[in-house]
Amino acid sequence: MNERCGPFDARLDGEVLAQYAPIAVVTQLWDAQEAARAALVPADVQREATGGVHGEHDVVLHRPIVAGEPLRIWVDRHGTRPAGGNALVTLRYTVADARGDIVAEQWWTTVYLGTTCDTTGPPAPGHAFPDDARRHPIGTYAVAVDADMPRRYAEVSGDWSAHHFDVDAARRSGFDRPFLHGLCTMTLCAKGVVDVAAGGDPDRVRRVAVRFATPTFLDEELSVALYDAGTDTVAFEAECTGAKVVTHGRAELFA
Repeated sequence: MNERCGPFDARLDGEVLAQYAPIAVVTQLWDAQEAARAALVPADVQREATGGVHGEHDVVLHRPIVAGEPLRIWVDRHGTRPAGGNALVTLRYTVADARGDIVAEQWWTTVYLGTTCDTTGPPAPGHAFPDDARRHPIGTYAVAVDADMPRRYAEVSGDWSAHHFDVDAARRSGFDRPFLHGLCTMTLCAKGVVDVAAGGDPDRVRRVAVRFATPTFLDEELSVALYDAGTDTVAFEAECTGAKVVTHGRAELFA
């Protein structure tokens, strides 16, 4: 089994950077993710799983990305571990600039359903919601998720998965109607961090991490609740149609 694949070329134009700030870099992962799934996920896990869902995602920014700069993405198998009757596989994405300096790191954890695996490598970085954070609310952020949002995200990310657009495909995924990309939901949460906690400046955000609980549905409102979790640290959760869609959200700001 390979331990690394890549590099994959990437580039963000100014419009995408502005639209998906501060974590627009997530829009560049789809091709790398598809290749890495085949190359880095254990074959028996892929063969025996009854399905898979994006469980967690974690983005750490080393510096702001400049519009138009050439980027290269490498993918490493970070670790695997059993979780109940499922298997967790975490891939680490390293985004570097033309000089080879790291611009961003990302950890993408997929839950492979109905199968198990050995424990290998370290766990993904932690971002558990602090027990006392709810005693320190700092604000809320709400955004309407319109029916065209999946198309706009797919145009920049390349992720045209059918369950975001087609009712029958969504039902095959276990839901009664199409739903938003998880990483697009994450970018909306990150915008809430910028608006409520970072003074409107996306360049202050150095980390955003989430656990996906259930999808965000279209033509609904996404509501993000944010809490003070310590110096330059924000805890957050998001709801849609009365259900938690993001839990264990954590954002860290540059001082």
